Order: sequence, then C-alpha cells, then structure tokens
Amino acid sequence: MQFDLSAVETYTMVFIGTMVFALVLVAFVLTAGFLALVLVGVGKLAWFLASTSLLAVVHGINQGWDRLVRQAANVSPGDFQGQPSPSTGSYPRVMLGDS
Repeated sequence: MQFDLSAVETYTMVFIGTMVFALVLVAFVLTAGFLALVLVGVGKLAWFLASTSLLAVVHGINQGWDRLVRQAANVSPGDFQGQPSPSTGSYPRVMLGDS
C-alpha cells in the first residue's frame, strides 16, 4: 500500500511545514550562537595573549632598568677620570644667568 499525500488534511500539512521551518530556524540560531561564542572566545584569547606579552615586555624593561641602576650605584667614582674641558676664554665653563 502506497502512502498517498492527498489523503492528508491541509491543516496537518501546514503544521508539519511549520515544524520543519521552526527546526530550520532553531538550527540556524543555535549555529549562529555557537559561532558567536567561538569568536568571542578567540577574541578573548587573542587579547589575553597580547596583554600578557605586553606586560611581560614592560616587566622586562623595568627589571633591566633596575639592574642598570643598581650596577651604576655600585660603581666607584675612581673608575671615571674627569677630563679637562677646553677654556672658553676668560670665563670658566659655567652657564651664566641673565644679569
């Protein structure tokens, strides 16, 4: 016995069509929501990696600067010999203020 679609009532066909359309809409909304969550996760991961690497660079610069300052503080003044400056004439090399 073959299934005859003409024997099905019109309201039953409308109901089945509405359910199929609803399932297509639900699948679309679920897929769009999942993709949005994935994109938000990828964006958050990218921001986390960028901010972490920038923070690491800043901490590295700060540590290098601290090491340089500590090393400069430990240098004795005898390590550097002053060089005589060339004469500027009758005045010593000083900055003169306005008179």
